[in-house]
Amino acid sequence: MAINLIKAGYKLNVFDINELALIELQNSGAKIMRSLKELAKASDVIICILPDSPQVLEVTLGEGGLIHGLEAGKLFIDMSTIDSSTEIEIHEKLNAIGVDSLDAPVSGGQVGAEMGSLSIMVGGHVDSFERALPLFQVLGKKINHIGNIGAGQITKSCSQIATALTTQGVVEAFTLAKRAGIEISKVRDALLGGFAESRVLELTGAKILKRDFTPGFKLKLYSKDLRIAQDAATERSLFLPGTQLMYREMEALLTDGKGDLDFSALIQVFEK
Repeated sequence: MAINLIKAGYKLNVFDINELALIELQNSGAKIMRSLKELAKASDVIICILPDSPQVLEVTLGEGGLIHGLEAGKLFIDMSTIDSSTEIEIHEKLNAIGVDSLDAPVSGGQVGAEMGSLSIMVGGHVDSFERALPLFQVLGKKINHIGNIGAGQITKSCSQIATALTTQGVVEAFTLAKRAGIEISKVRDALLGGFAESRVLELTGAKILKRDFTPGFKLKLYSKDLRIAQDAATERSLFLPGTQLMYREMEALLTDGKGDLDFSALIQVFEK
């Protein structure tokens, strides 16, 4: 994503705890910053994308965090997938010093990031969305302003739930076909011509057939996303049984040390 912004002509300041990542970006034209405070002072718009809520809180509001270098008029964009309540907390703290923020989680995996074809779901003030839109158009192909701060994160949870439960349907269908002695590839071809057709059946189904579990999106990250979805539901007195089932299945694979595999490895729950 950073490289795509550089290619589009943006001047990029970068900070990361991974020195190798910084060197790669420096070689592509980015300028290395040695602290979050330095990064915040030198940049008009700051984008972060991190694993979970604790890391985003630390980077934004923690000791040595971005807030210590931010000034009124700057824009903070969080493209991580985290709790919507955390986004609201960060927004309120930054807004108090005149800095607006957007939550803009993405869908599309590593391939979408590399190709600049991500789906971007944005929460926050419409003026800030318009300000960030040229950046989003470099990073993604489908960009939606959903509503107020936090709305992007709820939409990302909805996306992860829908994808997970579709995956559940595909792996159960494949398991039944295999147990019945039918060639799974022929079942998939038949389903792709009917109402069961989906991108999950097309892409994830192909990975299952090839036994290719190299990560497009790691299982441990998907498990985290479903935990976030369940927390959002619980906060609203809502029970999502399918989501809870999928979370338990993913956790079983994590217990088996398979968290770095692609989420299509869910087929192994049934095989086991």
